[in-house]
Amino acid sequence: MERRIVTIEGSEAAASVAHRLSEVIAIYPITPSSGMGEMADAWSAAGRKNVWGTVPHVIEMQSEGGAAGALHGAQVTGALTTTFTASQGLLLMIPDMYKIAGELIPCVMHVSARALATHALSIFGDHSDVMSVRQTGFALLASGSTQEIHDLALVAHAATLATRVPFLHFFDGFRSTHEVGKIEELTDDDLRQMIDDELVWQHRQRRLSPDAPVLKGTAQNPDVYFQGREASNRFYDACPGAVQQAMDRFAALTGRRYRLFDYVGAPDADRVVVVMGSAAEVAHETVEALNAAGEKVGVLKVRLYRPFSAARFVEALPASVQSIAVLDRTKEPGAGEPLFLDVVAALEELGVSGKRLVGGRYGLGSKEFNPAMVKGVFDELKQARPKKHFTVGIVDDVTHLSIPYDPAFSTEGDDVTRAIFYGLGSDGTVGANRNSIKIIGEETENYAQGYFVFDSRKSGSMTVSHLRFGPRPIRSSYLIDRANFVACHQAVFLEKIDVLEKATEGATFLLNIQEPRERVWDSLPRHIQEPIIRKKIRLFAIDAYQVARETGMGGRINTVMQTCFFAISNVLPREDAIARIKDAIKKTYGKRGEEVVKRNFAAVDQTLENLHEIPAAASVTSTVVMPPVVSDLAPEFVRKVIAKMMEKPGDLVGDHIPVSLLPVDGTFPTGTTRWEKRNIALEIPVWDPETCIQCNKCVMVCPHAVIRSKVYPEALLAAAPPTFKSAPARGRDFPEGSHFTIQVAPEDCTGCTLCVVVCPAKNKRETKLKAINMASQPPLREPERVNWEFFLDQVPLPDRRELKINTVKGAQFLEPLFEFSGACEGCGETPYVKLVSQLFGDRMLVANATGCSSIYGGNLPTTPWTKNAAGRGPAWCNSLFEDNAEFGLGMRLTVDKHTEYARELLQQLRE
Repeated sequence: MERRIVTIEGSEAAASVAHRLSEVIAIYPITPSSGMGEMADAWSAAGRKNVWGTVPHVIEMQSEGGAAGALHGAQVTGALTTTFTASQGLLLMIPDMYKIAGELIPCVMHVSARALATHALSIFGDHSDVMSVRQTGFALLASGSTQEIHDLALVAHAATLATRVPFLHFFDGFRSTHEVGKIEELTDDDLRQMIDDELVWQHRQRRLSPDAPVLKGTAQNPDVYFQGREASNRFYDACPGAVQQAMDRFAALTGRRYRLFDYVGAPDADRVVVVMGSAAEVAHETVEALNAAGEKVGVLKVRLYRPFSAARFVEALPASVQSIAVLDRTKEPGAGEPLFLDVVAALEELGVSGKRLVGGRYGLGSKEFNPAMVKGVFDELKQARPKKHFTVGIVDDVTHLSIPYDPAFSTEGDDVTRAIFYGLGSDGTVGANRNSIKIIGEETENYAQGYFVFDSRKSGSMTVSHLRFGPRPIRSSYLIDRANFVACHQAVFLEKIDVLEKATEGATFLLNIQEPRERVWDSLPRHIQEPIIRKKIRLFAIDAYQVARETGMGGRINTVMQTCFFAISNVLPREDAIARIKDAIKKTYGKRGEEVVKRNFAAVDQTLENLHEIPAAASVTSTVVMPPVVSDLAPEFVRKVIAKMMEKPGDLVGDHIPVSLLPVDGTFPTGTTRWEKRNIALEIPVWDPETCIQCNKCVMVCPHAVIRSKVYPEALLAAAPPTFKSAPARGRDFPEGSHFTIQVAPEDCTGCTLCVVVCPAKNKRETKLKAINMASQPPLREPERVNWEFFLDQVPLPDRRELKINTVKGAQFLEPLFEFSGACEGCGETPYVKLVSQLFGDRMLVANATGCSSIYGGNLPTTPWTKNAAGRGPAWCNSLFEDNAEFGLGMRLTVDKHTEYARELLQQLRE
């Protein structure tokens, strides 16, 4: 069977092998491993068979602990099993992992290594989770690229059968799981040749069966427990050799050779970095560049981390090495990091002396790790007294552990096309770029790579796509910082960030902007015009939303912008590119019906007619400047800390925020979303006072609390801005002469239209209109901002004691203490959260489970829970998903106990 060249994510690379080599797959979703379980489930549902000709049974359990328990039960009765997990999910499996390893049951778990929730939740990648299970008895096998994930997944499944040691195959969450790469796909024949059927039969023979009954899992006393633990030593002693044998068989089969410890670099290197995971690919690229410039450096890639073979580690080191830096992607407070300590132990065990050894931390929570930082580590090793323990990639101005590096250092060649796309969550940008990478990877000779940066909020936040393609394999597992193609799919981003900061000389800039072509140049801010002129950047513009509307695509501009990219990037001849895009459309949208495909085809065809190159002026003409990140009226912490997090959205680099500015225990102020002003709605609601029946349903349903209503004395209108709207208040609940206003926060609205949908009042003159209607945001932004400020600051809140808060109308006059969250536009949850905050917020403790509510409720840089004028409001904390009820119970117990104690004290002091 001939091997195919495919362009896929790391998650699919792992799941493809795992599904074909398993019979039972027990899963529970957790980011960023969920995709692997979802793919396995979908493949089984579609009847896809494993290499033995049967469809694997996939079952989703109630928790990660439940998945591990089901896995253990399936293994002990003779099934070939796998699961996929990460972070706290992996930690919940620890009790079963001890059992599985103790009983020497073959098994493979595929883990998208992710940070653990400590002072804060992080859904992003590091090695904290896998390092927390290294004592369970599972072998730990690390992969650093999409091809490695695919290949070593097979090695793990083969090695676990050969050794009876269960394997945990891990790779970096997001950086590797979500990186799209061009790989050679392993065939079913490859898998069958690597798996020894005799070993499968032996596993079957050890199963629990009433045909040959045995008893496992006894309760042992002090007389034998210790000896029982030592009885498995020989299996672990033999494990490294067996893994290398599996790697050697794999090399003979595919030509791709792996070792337990792979050294890359100068044979006479004097400085070596030891690292594992995707950082090993970055170090590999950097080492090649430094050695080409005359240095003598190397990188030792750790693949089999457990069991750790000291002999093979030392054997892989060049004898010439004088200084070694061991890099860990985890932090163990109060102790040395795991890989560093293992290297220290290995050198000591084998009597290797005369080497200078230092340990560093990098990349926690998916912090960027690039060649400049690798070079910074090698430069530190040159120092007469390098730091024994250091960090790289951050500025530590508290304990001063961070080392310097030159951010301008780059290893990328000019023959690599590097493209950055700035999009909005849910606008289709990421999906289009995934298709583009597949087209380039599978329809050209180029190697291709795609990586997509999201923050952890939902749709409506910025996405940044990083695409690379070129004639050589791409090891660049880091973000692009020198782009020769930049696309900005939302013109509002121009007001917030310098999208051309990373553009190179002569780069191409593609802009989606809702302006006529003759007005595009003058509408650009000064900080965009200046680099276009200075760097001789070619500017192309299109109104993608107009094309999307005219072709029935609604707000989805992905097909339009993808067509623009291929039309001006010269990756493929234009006609070839158009044909490939249409093929991709058929594959992606064919199952949704012919009409959807036709609309996408029409969008492709009309795009070219509406794409225009915009000539740059000889000098900067714009008077538009970038506004401050937050208002000068914001609190000091918001100005000094929160604003710095907002300066470069989408980069997730944050190197410019020093340690000293961050809270030591993860405690942040509430009420900071009001300073963010995302400005993402193309249209916002406009209130029609004459048609309105003052039911407050639009206020009630608004997911982001951007629509508010108040009733107030008419006299206040004397100081109102000229565009401020009002109407006499209806009903008898308020004093005679009261006025009523519905006001919208123009820069916080997401444009979801729920308010229009729910409005029951029809305009009798124009029946298509209601009491609230959508209108273009840009012309309304300035006057409505003034109106909003007047509404908040000058119009008082009603006395809640006089309101009928058991009605929709009455409750919506209460101040919401949950506002402008990062929830998806049109969210169905947040109106209820907002209502709870209106009714009870000033005396409210929130024990939040992990999930959507923790992301829209407690995600940085800004948080939507806020407080009233008296400084009271909901106090919020997140523990974990699985202990949420107990966490809340603990809060309740404290409140009850302290109330009881206060009464006791009152009794004692009554005299």
